[in-house]
Amino acid sequence: MGFYQLEFKQDIQAPLDVIWDFISDPKNLQKITPEYMNFRIESKNLSSEMHPGMIIKYKVNPLPFISTNWLTEITHVVPNKFFVDEQRMGPYKLWHHQHHIEPSEKGTLMTDIVSYIPPFGILGDLANAIFIQKQLLSIFEYRKKAMISIFES
Repeated sequence: MGFYQLEFKQDIQAPLDVIWDFISDPKNLQKITPEYMNFRIESKNLSSEMHPGMIIKYKVNPLPFISTNWLTEITHVVPNKFFVDEQRMGPYKLWHHQHHIEPSEKGTLMTDIVSYIPPFGILGDLANAIFIQKQLLSIFEYRKKAMISIFES
């Protein structure tokens, strides 16, 4: 059973507080997720103010024609600095996602650190080598372009 960690950095030409307001509102996640994932928030009456203990339910298609529920908990929040979401139910054996922001010369440096363990032991490791890691890289490349489109156009 493999443990994997990916780090993504992006400098965005926008003030830190503007980026924080956007990334800390769970409703904006759909705006920066590729359409092919058919991502949708299932939680009702979801607050736009993130807080520790917040539970968010999503439905997502990680593969064509395969839909899964994904339940995350926001475990840590330091406003204008970082927050952490952890999977409580979903496609991974472990999912821990840190979202950090800090001022930069360009505006705001955003850093995502994703730690995960695929399901199914050795089969999950094989799936990670074949497509999971590539898909995650693709998702974060899409997010990078989406953030540029939203904040720099």
